[in-house]
Amino acid sequence: MQSVERALDVLEALAEHGGEAGLSEIAARTGLPYGTIHRLLRTLLARGYVRQESDRRYALGGGLVRLGGVAGGMVGTWARPYLAQLVELSGETANLAVLEGDFVVYVAQVLSPRRLRMFAEVGRRVLPHSTAVGKVLLAGRPPAEAKAVFERTGMPRRTPNTIVDQSAMLAELDAVQARGYALDLGEEELGVHCLAVPVRDGDRVVAAMSVSGPAERIDGLDRDELAEGMRKIALGFGGEFGPVPAGH
Repeated sequence: MQSVERALDVLEALAEHGGEAGLSEIAARTGLPYGTIHRLLRTLLARGYVRQESDRRYALGGGLVRLGGVAGGMVGTWARPYLAQLVELSGETANLAVLEGDFVVYVAQVLSPRRLRMFAEVGRRVLPHSTAVGKVLLAGRPPAEAKAVFERTGMPRRTPNTIVDQSAMLAELDAVQARGYALDLGEEELGVHCLAVPVRDGDRVVAAMSVSGPAERIDGLDRDELAEGMRKIALGFGGEFGPVPAGH
């Protein structure tokens, strides 16, 4: 069991360094001896979960993509009961989204029972700057990382309400971090408003949950009260990402 834990420590160290790290960085993060790290890396290299770059640094390998794809599908399954709670709370369509590279991807959805309702196709990829879920996901990252995303993708104007100035968006992310939820007030699609909250695994924001609907219905809700209820549901879902206690 100790070897499994240490191998996972190595993978998590690589992830925390952006997917690539040198031996000394892995050692500093894990506290493991160099010899132990070398042995673990040899096994992970052989299984394709780690690769070695030409500069001898180590990077997460393609074997994790296969596992990640399956796990992503499972996350959508785990989310459905929690999204159903969001629908019951708000009366509106509920979504779960994650950040993949520079894009937001919708991975699960439960539709509102109302005849006029919003629909975002599961698997749809959008840029983060014009969506409430994207703002939540980037507000959980260091400002420099969010800025780098905007510089790579640009900030195209989706509607007249889209924030397209980088400084204004970074200030918006600070506001999201302070109040604990994000808004999309017709910034991705005119007439559609959304409110999103973070899903956390410990201190890390790993996903975002949102409710979306016609602007007049969303605006008729008490935002702070809705966000508080959503945070409680997101907290429960975040527990799905944590370690399982021994014996369970």
